[in-house]
Amino acid sequence: MPKNPSNSDAPRDKGDAPRNPEAPAEKQGFRTAFYTHKSATKNRILAKKSRKPRLHRSFHRSYREDYERPFEAPGLLSHAIETFKFLGKNWRLFVPLILLVALFNIILVGLMSEETFTTFQTSLDETAKNIKAGELGTFARSGLLLVSTITTGGLSQGMTESQQFSAVILFIITWLVTIYIVRHRIAGHKIKLRDGLYNALAPFISTLVVLAVIFVEAIPLMIVVITYSAAVATEFLATPFYALIYFIFASLLVLLSTYLISSSLIALVAVSAPGLYPLVAVHTARDLLAGRRIKFIIRVVYLFFVLILTWVIIMLPLIALDLTLKKSIAWLEGIPFVSLELLIMTCFSFVYATTYLYLFYRRLLDYDD
Repeated sequence: MPKNPSNSDAPRDKGDAPRNPEAPAEKQGFRTAFYTHKSATKNRILAKKSRKPRLHRSFHRSYREDYERPFEAPGLLSHAIETFKFLGKNWRLFVPLILLVALFNIILVGLMSEETFTTFQTSLDETAKNIKAGELGTFARSGLLLVSTITTGGLSQGMTESQQFSAVILFIITWLVTIYIVRHRIAGHKIKLRDGLYNALAPFISTLVVLAVIFVEAIPLMIVVITYSAAVATEFLATPFYALIYFIFASLLVLLSTYLISSSLIALVAVSAPGLYPLVAVHTARDLLAGRRIKFIIRVVYLFFVLILTWVIIMLPLIALDLTLKKSIAWLEGIPFVSLELLIMTCFSFVYATTYLYLFYRRLLDYDD
């Protein structure tokens, strides 16, 4: 009998089971099922990987048309205003949260002493005497007091290691509770603050793991800080050529840390989702930001400008009022009004930044879907 060409010369797929007519029927069935399952699993994994943007992962050139990913988002000002509107619309949840965080911060960490603020004020008054006009205006003094208090670490002066640890834990809890509230309010759920306090802390360990990843990614920045201090102490930067070399070296390290940390900030938001492992959240965030990283970094920089402007608008009148009242009413001298206001503004800024980042993360997810 002539051979059947369909059985002898036809090409076989690599994933097909080997054909052995002498093998038992049970063994052939097992081999066929095994190789079929193996081939299907391999194709599924390849299809899954092909949907993910794997950019800049080799020494091959990445072309612009390959890494350009469309993403329609509102303008910077619209995003900032939208965040303010969201907080204002849900003020019954966020105001108690801010006050509760401030209360626990006073109990566990402490409040900036009035003596520290008085020291700043005395130093400023002594400086004002050396000015030709002889006295600064109230708003000028308020602005200088605000800047000096923040830039010199007045909010965290004298904190012990246990207080610093308590502050970090407290703000991680605030981060998770804020994201829980924002997520459920966007979904249209009616929740209370206690729901967030009871249910939002499940991904606490995962958040710590992502923070550890951010710490590792920030090592180039730490190297820049350490080497800059050593360069200033040894007058290494006095020579223009050496200063140029160091500037290039520091710029590359700063860019590297910025590139890595930008996606990990989104991972901090993503890891709050129930059941999501931390390293999976890090990889997911990198895929979401692929081709959109510069847009995200610009929004983070704009967030800092919005917070600075908010502090100036709110805190300057309050500090000016505090200075005016304490001049006319003597018994108000020892009451730390400004310290409490600074703490509440710090808590509000943290809640605002968390909401701002989560709204951007939701837009990334919704646009890809």
